[in-house]
Amino acid sequence: MPFQSIEAEKLSKSVVRQIEQLILRGILRPGERLPAERDLAEKLAVSRPSLREALGELQSAGLLIARANAGIFVAEVLGSAFSPALMRLFATHDEAVYDYLAFRKDLEGLAAERTALEGSDTDLQVIDAIYQKMVASKSNRPSDEQARLDAQFHMSICEAGHNVVMLHMMRSMYELLEIGVFYNRQATFRQRSGRDQLLEQHREINAALQARDPHGAKQAVHKHLDFVAGVLQAQDRADRNEKISKLRFLHIQ
Repeated sequence: MPFQSIEAEKLSKSVVRQIEQLILRGILRPGERLPAERDLAEKLAVSRPSLREALGELQSAGLLIARANAGIFVAEVLGSAFSPALMRLFATHDEAVYDYLAFRKDLEGLAAERTALEGSDTDLQVIDAIYQKMVASKSNRPSDEQARLDAQFHMSICEAGHNVVMLHMMRSMYELLEIGVFYNRQATFRQRSGRDQLLEQHREINAALQARDPHGAKQAVHKHLDFVAGVLQAQDRADRNEKISKLRFLHIQ
């Protein structure tokens, strides 16, 4: 007969599986500190020896890391697929920058479609809440906070698609996203109209998502990233022209 006796699962295995799922689903983020042992044991309703056994297994698997006198953290390796040196190259060479934007266009367009179709009502509330923060910060001078909200808005769309492979691919690029958004926004911030256009594009993305319009959401993402690429290309041309103009000016001195 194919039947086997049912064995009760060890508590530590249940803890391991729950923490693994929280990491896989992007709820526990790279670098995030877990609660203190006593608090975590109480939250999970398990004994501290069972919790220690589970945490040890997760550390051996490379998902958690213990830091002396600091606690236990989700391993950074889950969100850092690129070395700092490679990220600098990506951000400072035109070929990589435009390939990066093209990759974002493809992936975020797909993520927006998925979110419109499969995102929960709470997912859409999160996206809208971030957008409202972007609106509230509009009157401020260009800042790292505005760039952070921009990156958070785009990441929240990827998270709401509920595809864990896509989620962790974008998480691995999160630092690139922040660098890219900061660089892109600096070019557009040179004119007030650029800032207004960016906000309007995010409004269109948010509106399509809230209406659960997958095609409209994808098109709005594509429109936004095409605009960003166009701004960068225009700035590149302006910078090259300025270099030539300075040479001419020096020549006539």
